[in-house]
Amino acid sequence: MKILDWYILKRYLGTFFLMLLLFIPIGITVNLAEKIDKILENEVPFIEVAFYYLDFTIYFANLLFPLFLFLSVIWFTSKLANNTEIIAFLSSGVSFYRFLRPYLIGATIVCGFALVLSMYLAPKASKGFNEFKYEYLKKGAQTQETNDVYRQINDDEYIYASHFQPRTKTARNFTLEHFDGNELKFKISASRLKYNEEDSTYTLSVFDKRIIGENEDEIIHKTSVDTILPFDFDELTPENYIAETLNYTELNEFIEKERRRGSGNINRYLVVAYKRWSIPVSAFILTIIAVAVSSIKRRGGMGVNLALGITLAFVFIFFDKVFGTMAEQSTFPPLVAVWFPNISFGILAIYLLFKAKR
Repeated sequence: MKILDWYILKRYLGTFFLMLLLFIPIGITVNLAEKIDKILENEVPFIEVAFYYLDFTIYFANLLFPLFLFLSVIWFTSKLANNTEIIAFLSSGVSFYRFLRPYLIGATIVCGFALVLSMYLAPKASKGFNEFKYEYLKKGAQTQETNDVYRQINDDEYIYASHFQPRTKTARNFTLEHFDGNELKFKISASRLKYNEEDSTYTLSVFDKRIIGENEDEIIHKTSVDTILPFDFDELTPENYIAETLNYTELNEFIEKERRRGSGNINRYLVVAYKRWSIPVSAFILTIIAVAVSSIKRRGGMGVNLALGITLAFVFIFFDKVFGTMAEQSTFPPLVAVWFPNISFGILAIYLLFKAKR
């Protein structure tokens, strides 16, 4: 690489990591000020608080890195423009696309870093962050009742319950159906099911088992039955944040397993999976937009560029959150929802790039 490339690349990476180092302590301070009462009330050990904020740092660095990257590029590129350095570069015969090359090299480095972060490091941090939050800061929030759970637990068996209660390990109006191919062989039903942790068995109250025969069915009725069932109770009520805690390979396996079970949260999990790729790719799009917006010397100086950049950044985040929520809460395609902000801002990046070149 030539002097121009090194000059811009060092500023690109240096400003980005400096902005992370500046904003992360502010985020920790604000979060600690908000949570300090609950931390003291629950007498949380210092070492657990320290690991929580380490996880907090990784979790939010992964979540907000596109915003930090966008603002850092606008910041140092605006300084170059105000010092007329960009005019000097272009006047020396360097094309605008050649001027853009070190930015794209920097975006490639950041994208690679973000991929490793989102695929492997952020899931571990998310697990620690959420476990601490629900254990000490939001006690009981993960033990709410789940209604109308229907799952395929293996190739031949399906279960249904009108209510699952994770806190008491109980379910109401429980049924289990066993098939051989497309033929129903037997059906178990109970008004109440309770999981016994001490021996990993289930207690079924008002138990009925209907065995399908060739000529007539056999019905077995009992007041209460203790038995073993082919599923783990916790697997039927996974945490809301479970997809965030799995690396990419584990997440794909988990989604496939949940799809076979007929989970109603598939869209939520797919949104998480697709974002593992879309967020790093946004580094390229936001870099091009930031350069196109801030490479022009404006009458209002750097403040105008920053104001315009912050506006665009929050529109990007707004699109990302709104479409992500739509996919999670409806039948809106998760792939479209996740990639729509990148596609729409990619079109904007191409337009701004041609405008900046002229």
